[in-house]
Amino acid sequence: MTNKAKRLYFYTTATLLSALAVALVLIALDENIIYFYSPSEVNQSEAATLLRVGGLVKDGSLKIDSDLGIKFIIEDNIAEVFVIYNGILPDLFREGQGVIAEGKFIDNLFIANEIVAKHDENYMPKEVYESLKNK
Repeated sequence: MTNKAKRLYFYTTATLLSALAVALVLIALDENIIYFYSPSEVNQSEAATLLRVGGLVKDGSLKIDSDLGIKFIIEDNIAEVFVIYNGILPDLFREGQGVIAEGKFIDNLFIANEIVAKHDENYMPKEVYESLKNK
């Protein structure tokens, strides 16, 4: 085998192994990514997918049951998402404040397994923050 053939074999093998490594990383990331949507961007047909929905808690929508069940509506001045959450809410959670709920859609209800209360614009994508600010 000549030196030219050895180099070609080496570079071909290195390229194929690199492509395989990139493909494996992308497959692993796709399984662990949690997508963030505003209420107007949510596609409720993605029921099996873990999602994050962010927006403002609608005034007058917060209802707390005695068994730690919390129901509220997240809005972005265009659309609304009805959320059910069982657990303890963050201290900064209240009506009119920004919130991010992580969970899944079941029968057109968003069942949240985690709630994050927003204390500044760092919890919200720039586009969502600006759309809320302009309304």
